Amino acid sequence: MNRRVFGITGWKNSGKTTLTEKLVAELVRRGWTVSTVKHAHHDFDIDKPGADSFRHREAGATEVAVVSGRRWALMHELRDEDEPTLEAILARLAPSDIVLVEGYKREAHKKIETRRLEAKDRTPLSVNDPNIVAIAADFAAEGGSLPVFDLDDVKSIADFVESVSGLGR
Repeated sequence: MNRRVFGITGWKNSGKTTLTEKLVAELVRRGWTVSTVKHAHHDFDIDKPGADSFRHREAGATEVAVVSGRRWALMHELRDEDEPTLEAILARLAPSDIVLVEGYKREAHKKIETRRLEAKDRTPLSVNDPNIVAIAADFAAEGGSLPVFDLDDVKSIADFVESVSGLGR
């Protein structure tokens, strides 16, 4: 399946999650269905100790589905497996108009680089990543040949994402 994928990348505290959240809301407001993939640190957990699903995983289950009338979640314990590729995760998602991918600095999809003055590292990623097609910053950033957006100008960034991903066609 050929999915529309667009990434939001940047260093820690560069505004990735805030921009992703605002982009999701804006694109949904425009009538698109949006899914997201967030790359996290290796030890994250969405489950709480003591919960039934946590106990199932602790007992050794590889996959645990938690299902209710409002939502469902599937947790997969990697145990001795390698982390799945982004492609493998995208293949498991239900169809949507676009998937916004937060993180995954080294993957080959088109992405926007977020930059904030308060970020721990402000080394530009775009210099070494030809897949970065724009920059969003909270200061006057130099983008070279790339378009530079104000980090809070979500409408213009959403217009750009629609255009670059082929959503608006």
